[in-house]
Amino acid sequence: MAKSAEVKLAIFGRAGVGKSESTYRHQANIDDEVVTMEILDTAGQEDTIQREGHMRWGEGFVLVYDITDRGSFEEVLPLKNILDEVKKPKNVTLILVGNKADLDHSRQVSTEEGEKLATELACAFYECSACTGEGNITEIFYELCREVRRRRMVQGKTRRRSSTTHVKQAINKMLTKISS
Repeated sequence: MAKSAEVKLAIFGRAGVGKSESTYRHQANIDDEVVTMEILDTAGQEDTIQREGHMRWGEGFVLVYDITDRGSFEEVLPLKNILDEVKKPKNVTLILVGNKADLDHSRQVSTEEGEKLATELACAFYECSACTGEGNITEIFYELCREVRRRRMVQGKTRRRSSTTHVKQAINKMLTKISS
């Protein structure tokens, strides 16, 4: 029987303007594990308090910009900085996505610029079209789930190690007091 996990993912960016905020649940088998993704599409929410609440809720983030709108691309780095501030001291698990790849004739942001920003943000980069399905959108979410699961395993090991160290230190203090 496959293991099961739940992952909370949030989508941020101006590319969703015009739609209302939505939450989706999707179950998939990723690397022999059944994963239930709870996906929050913020649809370009501008309310700071609500946006920060969504950031605290999420475990993995898709930062989306519109390749035909340079302004949406320029909002990515400030958005990442807010994410870092809200999620500190944890590293933020994210993927950068250039949307509307089907509108290449109206492109204002080059693929190379997206790749460069993703390198600066230390994250994966994809271009896709939510309209046509171009760019394997499913793989974007699967890869983000994999990264969230990797981070959980690393953080879990770190916590276990630190709590073991803490117990050892407490025992050593008790033994030192007893032998004194």
